Amino acid sequence: MTVELNSFEVDNGCAGKRLDIFLAGAAKELSRSFIQKLIAEGMSLVNGEAVRASYKVRPGDLVVLKIPGLEAPAVNPEPTPLDIYYEDSDVIVVNKPRGMVVHPAAGNYSGTLVNALLYHCGDLSGINGVARPGIVHRLDKDTSGLIMAAKNDAAHLSLAGQLKERLVKRRYLALVHGRIGEESGVIEAPIGRDPRDRQKMAVVERNSKHAVTRYRVLSRFSGYTYLRIGLKTGRTHQIRVHMAYIGHPVVGDPRYGPARPHFGLDGQFLHAAVLGFRHPRTGEYLEFEAPVPRVLKDILQKFTPENP
Repeated sequence: MTVELNSFEVDNGCAGKRLDIFLAGAAKELSRSFIQKLIAEGMSLVNGEAVRASYKVRPGDLVVLKIPGLEAPAVNPEPTPLDIYYEDSDVIVVNKPRGMVVHPAAGNYSGTLVNALLYHCGDLSGINGVARPGIVHRLDKDTSGLIMAAKNDAAHLSLAGQLKERLVKRRYLALVHGRIGEESGVIEAPIGRDPRDRQKMAVVERNSKHAVTRYRVLSRFSGYTYLRIGLKTGRTHQIRVHMAYIGHPVVGDPRYGPARPHFGLDGQFLHAAVLGFRHPRTGEYLEFEAPVPRVLKDILQKFTPENP
């Protein structure tokens, strides 16, 4: 039997609620009685520890709920080439290509980064279950760039903790629609499920999480701006949602941008260029940088930058 792992971060609006009530609100598809049963069986952890259903959640608590599920198809190792930037016995950093899904999901159990990592590494941390071994953070399918994976549970807990404490450096490169006049800016707007389309995220006040994105202009072109973007938080589709929110959606974004294709690009012009973190065993700071892939570089070369 597989176990689906769900994680939720408690925000200020939920502070003081009982754990079972908080989870009933966060996982609406489950009954409160079933959630209480899971908590009693040790299937829920708060900041890595088992607590009672009556525990009062606090802002910043990381709540994990394990939900028993049906047996999923086996995730098989596949001999897919990897662009490896760093590897040792604890962690591996790879430059993920555009078009590659990070981990298997329903109807998509091959060709993913996890399939390739299982073949290359032989083993990965098991904290995220059989479908997402080693995966500490994600990149969208059509977002290229640097991603780290953990080879053992101790490394996974360390890296996940650094992400939670916002100690991991992540810098992205994006081409967006329109001319951004200021040299830099900060977008601070909560992100949650779009109430009109559950397949999308949106800036909403209810059932949302705090989200902060920082950006700096690298170049301005006619009708477009090239940005370096930093994440203070890491919400689903955060950059894509925030840039669309301020009226500058990412070029090629099929979900949050203009419907028409741009430059023949399949997917958004977004690249995870820089990744920095403390090594989970030694504490040494490691930082890596990957250039934009050729398909994105070719698009940039079509433009003549504005004069400073």
